[in-house]
Amino acid sequence: MGRFFQILAIFLLPVILVGGLFVFGLTLPVPHLGRDYVISLTLPESGQPVDLPTIYGPPDNSRPLVVIDPGHGGKDPGAVSGGRREKDVVLALAHAVKDRLIEEGGIRVALTREDDTFLVLQERPEIARRMNADLFISLHADSAGEVDTAYGASVYTLSREASSEAAARFANRENSADLLNGVVVKNQSDPVNDILVELSQRRVQQTSREFGELIEREGKGKHRFHSQTQRSAALAVLRAPDVPAVLFEVGFLTNAQDAQQLSSQEGQDRFAQFLARSIRVFFARRSTEES
Repeated sequence: MGRFFQILAIFLLPVILVGGLFVFGLTLPVPHLGRDYVISLTLPESGQPVDLPTIYGPPDNSRPLVVIDPGHGGKDPGAVSGGRREKDVVLALAHAVKDRLIEEGGIRVALTREDDTFLVLQERPEIARRMNADLFISLHADSAGEVDTAYGASVYTLSREASSEAAARFANRENSADLLNGVVVKNQSDPVNDILVELSQRRVQQTSREFGELIEREGKGKHRFHSQTQRSAALAVLRAPDVPAVLFEVGFLTNAQDAQQLSSQEGQDRFAQFLARSIRVFFARRSTEES
């Protein structure tokens, strides 16, 4: 019995020692390294949201809020062509739109990421939901492999059935963005969750389609669009209940003209101008409908 307590003490003593140092804020000397260490743990305040992005614009919660989501990021570069990475291109475009909206005033705006940060797919629409956003826009750029003749932007809205075979392939690729080295890093939703999300989304799908059509209308003559501009697919990033949402595929990085337009300052300014106007018209319409 005495040996049992000796063995127990051997295992418990280090835990008790380290715990005591932490409780009393003491440091543990490590002579060989010539410095002191202390274990510390920072906890968020109770009931406070964690990791929500900064909201720019007027400090008035009655003003509409748009959340712009630059796709990919961090370990996930997205499409890569000619030294250009999708994650960098869409981040620059998101900042350009944000700056334009702030300059014109009246609309609040937030970015899901403002730097080269990796976010799993489920985090992106969840940010919009937790912030009570009025509109969610996910920005992406496409790739056609070795085929550089494919060009133009497309706007995707959520639907169970893809609008075309190409839309289905795109959804499969984008929904696999959480696969890193073959490991799934996103949480799996259960069938009941899927049904509830779908029922809630039905109410906003028409509104989302209307905004997609606004993007095409306001961008005509300012941006190159694909011949099949309006598309739909079962995209995980658009599954934000009660938040109108679109995925804006801004063009093909594998197409020289698209890539130049998306990467140049002039092209980004034109992009920000027509997308910001699309957002303003959308909110003006919503305000009229609600009044």
